[in-house]
Amino acid sequence: MSDLWERQPTGRFSGLSDLYARYRPDYPDEAVEFIISHCSLTPDDLIIDVGCGTGISTRVFSRRGLKLIGIEPNADMRERAEAAPVPEGGPAPSYRDGRAEATGLKDGIASLVLCAQSFHWFKPETALQEFHRILKRYGWVALMWNERNRHDAFTAAYGTVIARLPGAPSVEEPRVRAGYRLMESPLFTNAERAVFRNEQLLDQDGLLGRAFSASYAPRDPIEAERFAEALRSVFLRYQVDGRISLVYETSVFVAQRAQVQKFVAR
Repeated sequence: MSDLWERQPTGRFSGLSDLYARYRPDYPDEAVEFIISHCSLTPDDLIIDVGCGTGISTRVFSRRGLKLIGIEPNADMRERAEAAPVPEGGPAPSYRDGRAEATGLKDGIASLVLCAQSFHWFKPETALQEFHRILKRYGWVALMWNERNRHDAFTAAYGTVIARLPGAPSVEEPRVRAGYRLMESPLFTNAERAVFRNEQLLDQDGLLGRAFSASYAPRDPIEAERFAEALRSVFLRYQVDGRISLVYETSVFVAQRAQVQKFVAR
């Protein structure tokens, strides 16, 4: 797996918080309910959402009446999360500066550590050690990603445009593979993967916003316009009544904290 954690992931999203909050997809109800049910979560449990960004995943779980702390090292993204309206139906999430490898939280406080669209940016072994530390005795880790469904015609064509960007393959290819680091870790047991369908209905501006929210999207004006023109072209080929559907497969990896007697860091 490519070591994305070495590529200054915290700074890569600076200046993107508005696009990220407006245009990134949510997570399907079935995936969220799978995590809640599989991990036997109740309103008394605490979820730590690590690498929470603008709080998209944090609010999804908060709306279901669960308590959350979001950990996010990028101040721009964290401030956007803090400014979002409190989700109806649940307690207000709190947000803290911290990293996956050093959350700054106390031992054994969490019933679930959640990483939505973020774990591939972490140093995996060190992050999993930290998750093990902050989890309760029988706590869980859930890693979740929205990945484009390459079997859908428009989504595949959109992906072809994305793949032409110099930095895209090196970020996209390691993403879901990162989930297997959890499944293979001696710190966790009872590992399982589940996949769910997700869909994002977008107009042309929404498609452009979604594409430019990526950390690898070009920021040079000339390159950005060239990228935008390619996106407009594929949109026009597939749009129906001014809309397209971007189709995802939402992968969820879950594993339970193992009762490790002694762990020596390598």
